[in-house]
Amino acid sequence: MGSDHAFIKSTLKRTTAYQCTSSSTAFSDAQSRAKLVENDAYGHATSKEEYDGLCQTAIDAAENTSSAGSTISDPIQSHQHQDQENWSSGEKIGPYQYCLHHFDGLHSTIYKSKREDRSLVAVKVTIPHLLTAPHDVYLEARFLREAASTHVVPLLDTLKVDGGRFILVFPFLRYDFEHLLRRDMLTATQVKSHLGDMFSALEHLHELGIVHRDIKPSNILMDSPEGPAYLADFGIAWKEGYNLSEPFDQKITDVGTTCYRPPEILFGYRGYGTTLDLWAAGCVVAEAVGVGHKQLFDPGPVGSDLSLIRSIFTTLGTPDEETWPETKTLPDWSKVEFYKYPAKRWEDILRGAPSSGRDLVSKLVHYESSERMSAHEALRHPYFSTL
Repeated sequence: MGSDHAFIKSTLKRTTAYQCTSSSTAFSDAQSRAKLVENDAYGHATSKEEYDGLCQTAIDAAENTSSAGSTISDPIQSHQHQDQENWSSGEKIGPYQYCLHHFDGLHSTIYKSKREDRSLVAVKVTIPHLLTAPHDVYLEARFLREAASTHVVPLLDTLKVDGGRFILVFPFLRYDFEHLLRRDMLTATQVKSHLGDMFSALEHLHELGIVHRDIKPSNILMDSPEGPAYLADFGIAWKEGYNLSEPFDQKITDVGTTCYRPPEILFGYRGYGTTLDLWAAGCVVAEAVGVGHKQLFDPGPVGSDLSLIRSIFTTLGTPDEETWPETKTLPDWSKVEFYKYPAKRWEDILRGAPSSGRDLVSKLVHYESSERMSAHEALRHPYFSTL
């Protein structure tokens, strides 16, 4: 078999893929095993296609036999301790005496605080009268109380303080899924566990009729890489009869975050439901199982709808009324004529990912929203069979 540049480049990608699927404690160990696998495949394969198949088999085998007990620790966070914080410099927010600034969001500010029992809490400060729909902090608190469960972030307290501020208090969770993926701090088993926790939360929410509307890796929180994981940020969630300004068929389409937004709302469909969360969840799975943990779709430098649509179409192929019957109900579908891009194979879209992970993504990232796999069905997908 020839050793051209394309083949060498493919080999390097496979090494990275094997490292991502292996749950070895040290990536250097995974890399050594990957090299052995690739050398063996190279010696036996008579074509690049056969080589790809042998490597994919090894990747799937590594994913299926991953050890649940292995961990990767954060070299920075693992040595931090709450006693090292300068609590005396914190400000007082209501009854919370020592509040240290932690994070500025678009619609809130998060503080880290230590209670008398030395437990850490996150104090989320909002100013309700400055929020615009669909953001509603009072509904957020209501949803969190109603949806309280194993994998929904616990709401510990709510209170009003001076200046019209409304406070929500949660356990302080050090990590989010996006941070851990970007720093390659998770084993394949941990990734699978956190995704399972996400779908467990969604299954519970959807049974209650709640649509989260902002599923993304940074809204999946945990206190350690081992988990458990919790779904957070219900600031734009929806349930029929709760969001009075949004009847079922008149919901706001400016929801979700950039590349996790499904195509139906990009074309103005306002009657969406829980399947909106499932498209986003599929994008999260793709990001988690893919080599390099890249976002599945690219909304461009300014996050425009047209750039995101183009990215979706160049990846999944430009749909028509035959391949996406739902287009008949989309208000903005016929306003723009798009170039007819061919669909890519999932094997090429998520090259190097475990086969079961790719299949799960393909069942969720689907144009026709009614055909997307439910959270209940996702939890029973073969991808989670080895969890």
